[in-house]
Amino acid sequence: MKRIYNIKSTDKSFAELSQKQWDSIAKPLRSFGQLECHISKIASVQKTVDVDISKRAVVVMCADNGVVSEGVTQTGSEITALSSVAIAEGRSNINALADTFNAEVIAVDIGINRDVDCPNLLNRKIAYGTGNIAIGSAMTAEQVQKAVCIGIDIVSDLRNKGIKIIVTGEMGIGNTTTASAVSAVILDMPIKEVTGRGAGLTADGLEKKISVIEKAVRINNPDRKNPLDVLEKLGGFDIAGMTGLFLGGAVYGIPVVIDGVISAAAAALAYMINPLSAEYMLASHVSGEPAGIRLLERIGLKAVINAGLRLGEGTGGIMLLPLLDGALSLYRNAHRFDDIGMERYVELK
Repeated sequence: MKRIYNIKSTDKSFAELSQKQWDSIAKPLRSFGQLECHISKIASVQKTVDVDISKRAVVVMCADNGVVSEGVTQTGSEITALSSVAIAEGRSNINALADTFNAEVIAVDIGINRDVDCPNLLNRKIAYGTGNIAIGSAMTAEQVQKAVCIGIDIVSDLRNKGIKIIVTGEMGIGNTTTASAVSAVILDMPIKEVTGRGAGLTADGLEKKISVIEKAVRINNPDRKNPLDVLEKLGGFDIAGMTGLFLGGAVYGIPVVIDGVISAAAAALAYMINPLSAEYMLASHVSGEPAGIRLLERIGLKAVINAGLRLGEGTGGIMLLPLLDGALSLYRNAHRFDDIGMERYVELK
């Protein structure tokens, strides 16, 4: 964890140079909107106007949550292991997209509640799932530290492999419950306002989920200003591992993409641990879960996509990559005002 104290601000001079390159393109100023901002932000991370995201990876943190025993989910926890193996073996939703968008997928067992025989599943298991937050803490302080460090270490490994951008993802039945609990605390909002139906709860199921989260927050009484305490009391191994991914991106100088609400909760926790980490984050989409937009606002980030996505696995996050590829085609190859003898647009003030 000491590595997070080495995080430095990105070099904004390259963002300014990148924006000048955008402004030289024969088009109305800022007309490619948030995509221009994302490319310029990557330029500030990479310290070059020649932005490169050609080698990309999706890291899917897989873990179980003890709160599933409270009946807050549509399916049982056995689905976590089944789905994680499918991701590791290249058969799941995220793999179909990653094949199209030329990204490597790394599935990480950071806390599945059973032993999984799958050579392609990266074994970083901390424990067989978290504790039930409705009766006590999710994990120990030591486990929180270990999970965050696993995320940071994975970023280090990917940087050494030449990866230029990382998409975060997760797989874990019950993790919208833990994400909602974490979100309610760090946003200081009523639980019912940040809790959604997850994978598809009925109205009665949603009420039960809200009731369980209310009980969990009351029993555990986390310190809302201490992100590690919030993780310990209410989080999941997947959320803690993704928190490490976001911090690792800042430590090792790699842009990291926020996926949906669970990923956004992790990003908000990383931001609380070290606010400079936000300078290395890219918001992909606004989650269909109610806490999604509020978490991004908490970090001060704007997403590119608003399409009600809530599939998980990093599927929303990876959809940012083709948009960035398209933006880079324009950024690199479009005709310039000077090339065609056209007078430049003037920024209105």
